[in-house]
Amino acid sequence: MQIKDKVVVITGAASGIGKGLAVRFKAEGARGIALADMNGDGVMAVADELGAFGMACDVGDEDQIKALVAETEKQFGPIDIFCSNAGILREGDEDQPDKEINDSWQINAMSHVYAARAVAPGMAERGSGYLLNTSSAAGILIQVDSAAYTMSKHAAIGFAEFLAAKYGPKGVKVSVLCPQGVYSGMTLGREGRPAAADGMLTPEDVAEAVVKGMAAEQFLIFPHEIVFEYMKRKADDRDRWLRGMSRVREKIFPSG
Repeated sequence: MQIKDKVVVITGAASGIGKGLAVRFKAEGARGIALADMNGDGVMAVADELGAFGMACDVGDEDQIKALVAETEKQFGPIDIFCSNAGILREGDEDQPDKEINDSWQINAMSHVYAARAVAPGMAERGSGYLLNTSSAAGILIQVDSAAYTMSKHAAIGFAEFLAAKYGPKGVKVSVLCPQGVYSGMTLGREGRPAAADGMLTPEDVAEAVVKGMAAEQFLIFPHEIVFEYMKRKADDRDRWLRGMSRVREKIFPSG
């Protein structure tokens, strides 16, 4: 799908990848852009800069997603592209607090469910639409320093596969964005972690990969192309791959 003349919603748009997508989609000629973020002041600043519509929104709350969709449609008409991009990262293992796990689940996984409920049926009725769900390379591989992030991002990809199977024949395309390290508030101070081992990209780099991936209607969009190779290695010999991940984790947490 091309961006030109489309109505686009982007969550997590106050900074990082979301802001990068907003800037690029504006340049690509989107007809209407709606931006949302829990950081209301931040997202309104980006919206003012781009001449877009902005509103505060907690994507882990379905009612707020519904309100975002309703306001966008009031402003611009039917939504063509929904970029479910907001996410959080909380470090910890299986013993991390339930609240952190639940927050990760709501924002990293359930937000995609809420977005699909709100827009996919209408897209299917019109025979056209696009769902771009931001996951992470961790959704294909793992995040060795966060059980909650790993779990929620894997779930996000599984749900996107379900959506693609259900809605693809009805003209609704689905892509999952799976970057490694990207310069953003989420990765601040984490440059030495495994996700940054293959280089940190800018949000502009990611937006470029998204535009190309959407034009080709690729399900998996890898801004870091090496992730595709890692995915193949994991599929070829998962036991060997897991031993490698154990060694990576041991370097970070020598005591376990």
